[in-house]
Amino acid sequence: MIKKIIISACLLFSIVSFSQQGSSSPYSYYGIGEVRFKGSIESRSMGGLSVAPDSIHINLENPAGYSNLKLTTFTLGGTQSYTSLKTDTQKANAQRTTLDYLALGLPFGKFGAGFGLIPYSSVGYKIETIATDPTIANKRFDGTGGLNKVFLGFGYKILHNLSIGADAHYNFGKIESNNLAFMPYVPIGSREYNLANLSGINFNLGMMYQTKINKKLNFYSSLNYTPESILKSSNTRDIATVSYDSSFNLTVVDDLSNIVSKTNLKLPSKLSLGAGIGTSGKWLVGGQITIQDKGSLVNNYNAASNVAYGKSQKYSFGGYYVPNNKTFSSYAEKVTYRAGFKYEKTGLIINSQSINDVGLTLGVGLPIAGSFSNINVGFELGKKGTTAAGLIQENYANLSVSFSLNDKWFVKTKFN
Repeated sequence: MIKKIIISACLLFSIVSFSQQGSSSPYSYYGIGEVRFKGSIESRSMGGLSVAPDSIHINLENPAGYSNLKLTTFTLGGTQSYTSLKTDTQKANAQRTTLDYLALGLPFGKFGAGFGLIPYSSVGYKIETIATDPTIANKRFDGTGGLNKVFLGFGYKILHNLSIGADAHYNFGKIESNNLAFMPYVPIGSREYNLANLSGINFNLGMMYQTKINKKLNFYSSLNYTPESILKSSNTRDIATVSYDSSFNLTVVDDLSNIVSKTNLKLPSKLSLGAGIGTSGKWLVGGQITIQDKGSLVNNYNAASNVAYGKSQKYSFGGYYVPNNKTFSSYAEKVTYRAGFKYEKTGLIINSQSINDVGLTLGVGLPIAGSFSNINVGFELGKKGTTAAGLIQENYANLSVSFSLNDKWFVKTKFN
């Protein structure tokens, strides 16, 4: 049954994920867009904490976790987002539905493997500037696209309490942008269209260690490192005069120039270190810090003099609690309850203002009766950006759902 579900989900994911607009943030204009992937729903419900080994959930951030899987595990996650955007004088609302990841984990004793697909970042913005001087052109900016990752990784349990692992990621995607300049009551404007096709490879290395503090209490730790890598961008720029209607549907009047170029973007290195204490299968509390170096993500279509990129830092605190995972009488006592807090300096600096992201998270893991499978629901309430220096503040609420379906594969039949 799980194999049929996987095939159906893969087809659905391939059709929907690349046609969706995964962002409604004006900050997705910069770099390679808004980074959507923040880990699995289970991890995000704990503020981003992913330090404990898990036998029935795939750790999408640390490949060392593959070696802890006991069952073949398929996971699929998606999010419904509601965002309120505001400046000092204006407000707007946006919502979107996204598929966040699809992955399959396979156990082979001390070895474990994982592979899947992750829409990593998204571009999705529509911005209009209206000049007060009628002799100055108004401008409209809109963009779509993003970066996706296909990954394949392996984990190995060196000792009963020490695991290592590595992921290889193939990055691909495209980003399109249209910049229109027009005068009021003039049906002809000028348009700059940019297309960037992205591709590249990077790696993620991980290690997980646990030990007993006493008979009931365990110590957990997690370390993973992503080296710096190159993302190649093949760019096309087309400048034309266009006609437009009241809905700003564009028709090319005269194609003025077409320029083709190549840019090497630098994906920065990233280091994540986490630790926690708890009782296996009962409760956990911990923290995690992620530091990402300064990247070089400016392309020929989104360079701006008032924008800089620095190091990013993310701090996560959270945990889970299961009242009684061995009970047969009370379903509520078998539910996993999760909560967390995150604070992130994204590394994006506009008008000398650091764009930060802060949020509270909650979640539950709902076991499916008669199996090791479960449904995970997460809720995130947060704020990104600021209204200072003429910028935009985003207040968001995200409702996420994932399925973790578990089964035994590769079992030799006892009867013919």
